[in-house]
Amino acid sequence: MSNIPSKQLNSCKLVELNSSSEHFESESEERGKRKEHNDFNRAGDRSVSMDVNPFRSDNAIGKEILSHIHEERQMKSLSPFGSLEDLYYDAISPPFQSCQEDITKVVTVKSEDSELGEPQKLKSEKLNLESLSLLKNYGYRFRHLKGQKIEVGGCSLKQTKDNGHKLSIDAIIRLAGESFIRSSILKCNDPLEDSYVFSNKLLGISAEDSKDIKLVEILLASAEKVGQKKFRRARKLLSRCCECSSEKGNPCERLVHYFCAALSEKIDHHIGRETSKTFQKKLQLFDFEDAVMSQKSANLAFHKEVPFSQVSQFAGVQAIIEHVAEANKVHIIDFVIMNGSNCIVLMQALVTRDGKPIEHLRITAIGTKSKERIEETGKRLMNFAESVKLPFSFNAVMVADMLDLNENILNLNAEEVVVVQSSYLFSTMIAKSDRLEYVMRVIRNINPSIMVMIENEGNYNSSVFVKRFVEALFYYGAFFDCMEDCMERSNQNRLLVELIHFSPAIQNIVVAEGKERTLRQVDMSVWRSFFKRFAMVELELSKSSLYQASLIVNKFACGSSCTLDRDGKCLIIGWKGTPIHSLSAWKFV
Repeated sequence: MSNIPSKQLNSCKLVELNSSSEHFESESEERGKRKEHNDFNRAGDRSVSMDVNPFRSDNAIGKEILSHIHEERQMKSLSPFGSLEDLYYDAISPPFQSCQEDITKVVTVKSEDSELGEPQKLKSEKLNLESLSLLKNYGYRFRHLKGQKIEVGGCSLKQTKDNGHKLSIDAIIRLAGESFIRSSILKCNDPLEDSYVFSNKLLGISAEDSKDIKLVEILLASAEKVGQKKFRRARKLLSRCCECSSEKGNPCERLVHYFCAALSEKIDHHIGRETSKTFQKKLQLFDFEDAVMSQKSANLAFHKEVPFSQVSQFAGVQAIIEHVAEANKVHIIDFVIMNGSNCIVLMQALVTRDGKPIEHLRITAIGTKSKERIEETGKRLMNFAESVKLPFSFNAVMVADMLDLNENILNLNAEEVVVVQSSYLFSTMIAKSDRLEYVMRVIRNINPSIMVMIENEGNYNSSVFVKRFVEALFYYGAFFDCMEDCMERSNQNRLLVELIHFSPAIQNIVVAEGKERTLRQVDMSVWRSFFKRFAMVELELSKSSLYQASLIVNKFACGSSCTLDRDGKCLIIGWKGTPIHSLSAWKFV
């Protein structure tokens, strides 16, 4: 530790005090067919044989499999989305812009097997290379982040224990996607048969991984049929998925189990086997604020055994501590306070900071639900503050709707340095554009000294079903992969997290369309464009904050699989290269 700067040595106190925190706990068929402007470019992808036509218009999943390699190549040269319409409705990736002359082919496809009673008819559709590209090289988008991997001197990572599962879920999905595409190109037999095509990359893989690849390929084929409204075929494929998957199986089987259930739900909704009222009730079962404030044991176990939340919390607290280093009185306005563990870390750091002690810390927790749980969190924080002799006050501000929030009810004091903490707040309001805009105006009126934001780095806000499905499959695949490495399969808390958090989220992403789809995520490039409209500038996270993140990762046995990357000035926390969360700091100019 002697080579670490003194500023970094001070930041290490956060880690040493960590033990105290353990006491806490289709929008009307996408509003018509997609515009047919991204046409197949013959020279666009030399990795696919041109001897046969792989770009059949009914192969939407296959099209999405290949699109990411082309979007990745274009990403650096294209401007991020800036309009709210993009943010709210289809903020996924800039559209593929071919740098060569487009060559359009029109094919005739016969609609089949629709259970909506639509007459069979011939459809002419333009073929589109962007669509065919999503799965095949999806991983490239994550393996080539804009930033650089974080390497902090004096902090080496532990090696992950071999759990016997050689391939990551990310690799399994990509290989399954490749097999799916090649089977489509060569017009092979039904994916339920054993004669499907493997690429040479699959030689030498284990029997379990081979079985998982096949399972995911069948899931992709079923999603393809659901997207085409060929529900009889889809149900046949889903039946096999259900037989071979389980919520208690290996991570791939668990992932397929929940996505299979969501696809079945989508079919039922489409063919009218459940009323709109029943469907709405199911969707409303998932409420982010309720989810994070309930199931204390499961949430606490996830916090202790999976690195994501601790990494973002400690690095975020370090950013706050540095920003209020000279402040006598600090007022933290916390959106979605959860179990208060982040506040405990902050309180510990303020008590042990160098220089003059803090005169008073005030925390205001804002919520629309779970008043009793927020007040319970406040009591625990009060007790902890008393135990460490920290002058402290806590206030819960409950509003029926975020539109009722205003700066006057926050009792701002000119003598206090105001800090805003936002944990997964903004993404919950993407589907409610009026509330997102309103809350941003309130925060601007507050004019905090710094706003520290933690958000999911998912990218499944597209109105196009197949895009959204594959994006979510990779994103949650990384979560299930992580759970496998961090928690035992039979762990009841793991089962609860997957059932209470992951399952309803997957249901909402896959099943719902339009306004019913309340769970939306966008990446940091979209948030940057959005915040720019409110005259906010991003602050660079210090080396001490990044060092904190590295120290926390090093505490976990599975730490070497938790990836830390820079994307501009923010920190991206991922799993085996797949982005999971982002941590960023902002201020108004």
